[in-house]
Amino acid sequence: MLPVDEAVSRVLTTVRAVGVESVNVEAALGRVLARDVVSSVDVPPWDTSAMDGYAVRAADAAPGARLALQPPIAAGRLATEAVEAGLAAPIATGAPMPDGADAVVIVEDTDAARTGEVSLRAGAEPGAWVRRRGADLSVGQTVLTAGATLNAAQLGLLGSIGLTAVEVTRRARVAILITGDEVARPGEVRDPGQLWSSNHLVLAGLVQAADAVVAEVAFVGDDLEATVAALQAFGDCDVVLTTGGVSVGTRDVTREALAVVGVSREFYKVRMQPGKPLAFGLWSRASGEVAVFGLPGNPVSCAVVFLTMVRPWLRAAMGAARPHLPIVFATAGEALRSGPGRARFERVRLTEGPTGRVAWATGDRSSGVLSSLARADGLMVLGPDTPGPQPGEPVRVMLLSGEADRVEYGW
Repeated sequence: MLPVDEAVSRVLTTVRAVGVESVNVEAALGRVLARDVVSSVDVPPWDTSAMDGYAVRAADAAPGARLALQPPIAAGRLATEAVEAGLAAPIATGAPMPDGADAVVIVEDTDAARTGEVSLRAGAEPGAWVRRRGADLSVGQTVLTAGATLNAAQLGLLGSIGLTAVEVTRRARVAILITGDEVARPGEVRDPGQLWSSNHLVLAGLVQAADAVVAEVAFVGDDLEATVAALQAFGDCDVVLTTGGVSVGTRDVTREALAVVGVSREFYKVRMQPGKPLAFGLWSRASGEVAVFGLPGNPVSCAVVFLTMVRPWLRAAMGAARPHLPIVFATAGEALRSGPGRARFERVRLTEGPTGRVAWATGDRSSGVLSSLARADGLMVLGPDTPGPQPGEPVRVMLLSGEADRVEYGW
């Protein structure tokens, strides 16, 4: 069995880029930027007022001064007159500074007159309340670097330099094969002994949360020929996920089916709990090389292996600078027994304590109890042969979603 860190490393060495496409900036939220973006303009394109106030010559702006008013300057409009000595121009936030003026006296420091003359209650140094040309971005400046996962503020940056389209990596396409005679689709009548499938929904959600695309979902029983046929029927995809049938039971046929269709065996079994029976290989198809993950059938094991192995592959293939989920620091809220021999990923919820985050077990630790994962905020990461933490001891928690402060990534 491979240690977890070695298994992750071997998975990531097989990553191939999935390609690039251009999308509208409005549709680029959450996408991974494929190339650096360099500004061709200054932002702002001219000196502007940072506040509502009066554009003045700083030399005229003394407490108690009274300045005659020129025509006001609205945002989005250029001044029609230069500011001469002894004069002031009412100016809106964001409006271009007029020629002659080198400072702004904010409305709060005046009598707020709009006609005739304005009385100043405070002075202003040159540059006061002036936002300089190029203060945000300048011509030739790198706005965003490749690998960034675009958020709302970054979309705004792209808009501020006039872009309507941006090059991002293509979303990876994932095919999912659910195996097992014991599995029925939700909504179907179950035969005695059958369970309704949850893995296809969990995996589809995790794929989409990674910003990849579910290309196909298929179900097949514990039959070698049928499993081979289901695999061969998949169309173009970058990743194939199978669930179940990778252990050593007499009806576990998935690994044999993978071998029949030509999937290489890169490794089998990882020193982790839950999730030990993972099969990983590569499949050379006409459309290109496909990464194949034979995931365990137990729902929690299936999800944990996806989060630790599959998600990093997908994010790296799509060019993400940080393919792993973030890991935060917490203290244990209770004692957890040790589990020798394998790294452990304990389902925990996080609360805020006097000194920071506190991690608590979410319930039954069995790999088939999906409800304990549904209640979890993260996975407490414990190294192999590490004693279970006692209350108050520091622990590391892999967040299941979102970002946080004070994080690290990877292993």
